[in-house]
Amino acid sequence: MVGGATGGADRQGEEFDRRAAEVAGAWRPGPDWSTGYLPLQDATVLTGDPGFDADTETAFRSGWYRDQIELPTVVPADAAIRFPDGALSVPLISAAEAYRQLDQGDPPPCEGRPRVPPAPSPAVAGRPDDPVATRAATACVPLTVTGVTLGTAEVRTSRGIAAVPAWLFTVAELTTAVARLAVAPRAVTAVPVPAIPSRTLPGGVAGVDRLRRVDGDRLTYDVALGACDSGPAALVREGDDVVVVGGGTVPGTGECIELAVLKPVTVTLAAPLGTRPVLDVATGRVLTLAAH
Repeated sequence: MVGGATGGADRQGEEFDRRAAEVAGAWRPGPDWSTGYLPLQDATVLTGDPGFDADTETAFRSGWYRDQIELPTVVPADAAIRFPDGALSVPLISAAEAYRQLDQGDPPPCEGRPRVPPAPSPAVAGRPDDPVATRAATACVPLTVTGVTLGTAEVRTSRGIAAVPAWLFTVAELTTAVARLAVAPRAVTAVPVPAIPSRTLPGGVAGVDRLRRVDGDRLTYDVALGACDSGPAALVREGDDVVVVGGGTVPGTGECIELAVLKPVTVTLAAPLGTRPVLDVATGRVLTLAAH
């Protein structure tokens, strides 16, 4: 079916549906899709509401961290991933290795703002909600890791939502732990290589960069469109085994800079997504869930 194309021309919806049918028909996941461990989201996972402000969210999205503890280098024993249909024992990585994957470097210089959080003065130490103190502590600095434990995180996989072993990093500036999945790379099944349709993407139909959120039967995803294009409208073709998504756009007129812009859209499916993969109409690739 095609849904969410309101405001777009009927022909645009028909062209999307033909393209989406080709993408869905070419989907060949292989046996590991239902027997192995194939994560469909980023390896960094928030375990609850982090209590972001603008600065801490920027630091999280950018992967800016500094450690204030000694990170264990010992590799734990194998542990189980627990799927809705069973369990799978997998090798793990150390906390030190997980932190190396988590940390993406230092923030850039920020004029007039600190690179290192200042120690709170006695006047503000007892007032954690003071907005001035909060800005001074979090502006242009990495997140501070103060502890780590081995636990689990809920992860969207090809076999449904699974409880996956993860290193849980306590972060001073956040109200919840940041999890980094602890499964060794050799135990992770690669996402199937997409089969791209031979014909070009129809005009007015844009591809999708990533999933932002999956809530039962509701999908939010980022559509990639030109800087001067208008829209997007959500386009979706829903089948029993796969869901294909895209965006309907109206190309801008006149001269325009060559710059891709990501804009979110939300669509409601006829049924909860479940274990069905979400495919990009432009490339046929499986869309993964961004860190959230």
